[in-house]
Amino acid sequence: MKFEKVHNKGQAQIFSNRYLELLTKTHPIVIFGMYLPVIGYMLYYSKTTLQYSYFRVLFVYLGAVFSWTLFEYLAHRFVFHWVSTHPMARKITYTMHGNHHEYPRDKQRLFMPPVPSVIISSFLFAVFYLLMGENAFVFFPGFISGYLMYGSMHYAIHAWAPPFKWLKPLWRNHHLHHYKNEELGFGVSSTLWDRVFGTMF
Repeated sequence: MKFEKVHNKGQAQIFSNRYLELLTKTHPIVIFGMYLPVIGYMLYYSKTTLQYSYFRVLFVYLGAVFSWTLFEYLAHRFVFHWVSTHPMARKITYTMHGNHHEYPRDKQRLFMPPVPSVIISSFLFAVFYLLMGENAFVFFPGFISGYLMYGSMHYAIHAWAPPFKWLKPLWRNHHLHHYKNEELGFGVSSTLWDRVFGTMF
């Protein structure tokens, strides 16, 4: 979905109903407040009740954080940038991500809002549990930690200048994705998978 003009001020209206519209917005503190207790409890449960070793917890947790980076890339490239001529599909794509490309500096829509976030994360936990059993109690916190790091990076890229010189390539990559070519540069928290799959600027 391409836009002739990118608006650096203002905000898209997604729903005419003001209550539904409110559900499309959030603040990072809300999302951190939702997930940090879940992450802490699941890791505590894994160590005390499941009696996993510190090494096992650390290994699975870091593996999940790494897995997030691939999920982030694939979701951004193939789900958020899904192109369809069907009106309903176009509406879904715009609601999920297209509005962000039209208004990239809208700070209220840089994190996924709570309701869809809980639905999607609950589904993902169920999938993880089916695939890996009780290891999901460690994998899920790592995966969500990856999401929180991604969300924080995404928020920072759109809200501020890079605080350190070594972060400039990430800022550049994402800004080029928005302002030059949205078919390249799908990684936000990392450019690893752009390099692997040949979508690096």
